[in-house]
Amino acid sequence: MPNKPKTALGIGVLFCLLSAVGCGDEPAPLRPAASPSTPAGQAARSLEGVIVAVGDSLTAGYRVAEDEAYPARLQRRLASAGRHFDVINAGISGETSSGTLARLDWILTLNPDIMILETGANDGLRGIDPQLTRENIDRIVARLTAERVVVILAGMKMIKNMGETFTHEFENIYPDLAAKHGVILMPFFLEGVAADPGLNQADGIHPTADGYRLVVDNLIPFVLKAIQQFQKKA
Repeated sequence: MPNKPKTALGIGVLFCLLSAVGCGDEPAPLRPAASPSTPAGQAARSLEGVIVAVGDSLTAGYRVAEDEAYPARLQRRLASAGRHFDVINAGISGETSSGTLARLDWILTLNPDIMILETGANDGLRGIDPQLTRENIDRIVARLTAERVVVILAGMKMIKNMGETFTHEFENIYPDLAAKHGVILMPFFLEGVAADPGLNQADGIHPTADGYRLVVDNLIPFVLKAIQQFQKKA
């Protein structure tokens, strides 16, 4: 990560901890990504598949317009490259990995071909034992791979004032589980965005529209790799 000022990130973490809801306010309802990639009236069979974006407020798009959250931006970006996928925003603000695991059966009713899994940040901010976070994500990824869903696991990092041991254990969850299950790892979901005041809202944690643009720039190579894997399975 580039050397960025850390003040904004610290303020954002303090905000989240004091609000006692993790990253976000009220849980946001499930919504399909805005600005569908296919023109109005185009037959559903022309779609290549379904990508479900699962996560907390970083996925839901906390306090940005629906079409500025990363799933909607990703759908448009793929469409501009001639790749027609429905990208469903299944993010819920404030959700922990336990919450994601609890609603996994329901998420699977969306029939994902590819899933972008971004979860665990709220676990870390709430000081939840990293072992529990690891177990939850392990179970989620195991279930998804058993269902033949191509998984992109989005890595997260934790602020240093949580303690060196906690930070180390937390950050190792993602590469360890990606290697264990053979899924695609995006090393850090907020690469180049975290701690940059110009790309985050006033709380210092949630990206602005410009921040989400960079998230999608970083994410695209992993999504294209996932599409290749999905097409080989099909």
